[in-house]
Amino acid sequence: MITAFLPCRKGSQRIPDKNVKPFAGIEGGLLRIKLDQLLACSAIDSILVSSNDERVLDFADKVNDSRVIIDNRPDHLGSSSTTTDELIKYVPSIIKEGHVLWTHVTSPFITEIDYANIIATYFKQLDNGYDSLMTVLKLQGFIWDDKNPISYDRNALKWPMTQNIKPLFEVDSGVFLSSVDNYNQLDDRIGTQPFLLEQPKIKSVDIDWPDDFVFAEELWNKQVKNL
Repeated sequence: MITAFLPCRKGSQRIPDKNVKPFAGIEGGLLRIKLDQLLACSAIDSILVSSNDERVLDFADKVNDSRVIIDNRPDHLGSSSTTTDELIKYVPSIIKEGHVLWTHVTSPFITEIDYANIIATYFKQLDNGYDSLMTVLKLQGFIWDDKNPISYDRNALKWPMTQNIKPLFEVDSGVFLSSVDNYNQLDDRIGTQPFLLEQPKIKSVDIDWPDDFVFAEELWNKQVKNL
């Protein structure tokens, strides 16, 4: 059983009303887009919208599909100071069995087709010794900390060809897929052997800052025009 967990906390500080403000002319915005995508994926059995935002809860409650479940999250788990670790510990109290597909409205370019492929890949990789999955963006370039390169050795070659640099992987927060057992045993949304599923850059777009919102709208409109 696959339950999509869709957390939408109240009071985004960087992008006010991020979850439900109009996006590319779409009323209901990112929340509407994500619910439509999740509902269109037949591999998902239920969608748990967890929020302390009345507008999110009201919108989700009006969706005419029994697979949508509302979780009126306690305010202490929906504030700007709430840590992801705290929310992770909360999940198995509302999802008791099966597998949790944790995703976000801020990943609008992950479609129902992508979710189906991600779920299929997850179960395939469970047979290969992995115990969970998370989506990532491959970084293969000149990556530094505040003093030195961390992705290549300048003592060997100051400016190697980027295709010869060993890639690193950025967690893009698109999907974390794991069993409820892992949540209970590890207090984590991944296991000890996660499969890193590389995504194309467009799928890894994560709307976190105002510029991200504007960029994603333009990208969305461009995609629609090309359909």
